[in-house]
Amino acid sequence: MNNGFTPFDPCGIEVSHLLLVVGLRCGDHEQAPREFPNTPEGHQAVLRFLERSARPVRVAMESTGLYGLDLALALHQAGVAVMVANPRAVRHFAQALLQRSKNDQLDAEVLREFAARMPFQAWRLPSAAALKLVSVARRLEALTDMMAAEKNRLHAASLSEALPAIIRRDLQRSIQTQQRAIDRLTRAALEFIAQDPELARRSELLLSIPGCGATSAVHLLAELNLLPADLDVRQWVAYAGLDPREYTSGTSVHKKVRISNAGNKHLRRALYLLRRSRTQRPNRFLIWTTLGQAPPLHQNSTYFLKGSPPCGECLVSTAARASAALGVGVLAKRISFASIFLP
Repeated sequence: MNNGFTPFDPCGIEVSHLLLVVGLRCGDHEQAPREFPNTPEGHQAVLRFLERSARPVRVAMESTGLYGLDLALALHQAGVAVMVANPRAVRHFAQALLQRSKNDQLDAEVLREFAARMPFQAWRLPSAAALKLVSVARRLEALTDMMAAEKNRLHAASLSEALPAIIRRDLQRSIQTQQRAIDRLTRAALEFIAQDPELARRSELLLSIPGCGATSAVHLLAELNLLPADLDVRQWVAYAGLDPREYTSGTSVHKKVRISNAGNKHLRRALYLLRRSRTQRPNRFLIWTTLGQAPPLHQNSTYFLKGSPPCGECLVSTAARASAALGVGVLAKRISFASIFLP
């Protein structure tokens, strides 16, 4: 095992809407998976079950959104070491074990082996303010997508005279309702930020970036505030899924290098939209430095010429550099954009 020399008992918990399937190995004895309801009472029953182990328990569970959040909080508050693993990593681990079938019991056993064999990355408990902000930001993102879909339907309906007018009126009412919800949640997010001194300070730093408004700051801060403060540039870029993915083999296979898309899609979207809005401005703008390799940062900066149309590769490249600049130049250094980068 590569988890250090401290003996521990691995445990895997498969989370679903109604059930928690717990697979625990005590010493050399593998217990049959146990089922518990995914309720507050069930979470306490899981803790009592884990207390039977004579050694410390390390729990691995997949990131399943809100279904597993309360369980992770309960485990953390009880002092149980818990790792919230990336589902892609768990899926590839199961493939490496030649696992052909899939059900909740087998998934719990795979997660138990994942906790036993893989490097243990303890889950960091986010602050209450960070949890509130990220939940509101994710809801805002969903509402924005729904409103864009309704606008597309309204555009299509307005081109057809065969559809009754009530369809267009209903779509307009739907768009207005969603816009009011977006405005209401945006105000709530800004209130959450203002009430927390640390969030307010980091929000001011993000707003110092050219092209970053209140909406972009809310989405960026919601995702970035979940990260530890000691990440380096490459880790920031990898977390956003903007790190390059090379695919070569021997002398014959040399595929085009693309971004991995393996990180936080919400952060990647916020960075993409931020930089896209920046490219639509007619004046020159800064493409942030490449991975912070050479000091000072502004010496490696380049500019788009006036009127240059933004291409997909430019936007992806710019988003990667924006992630590095946000991580190192603004939030990590805790100084404004203008203090580091040239205007």
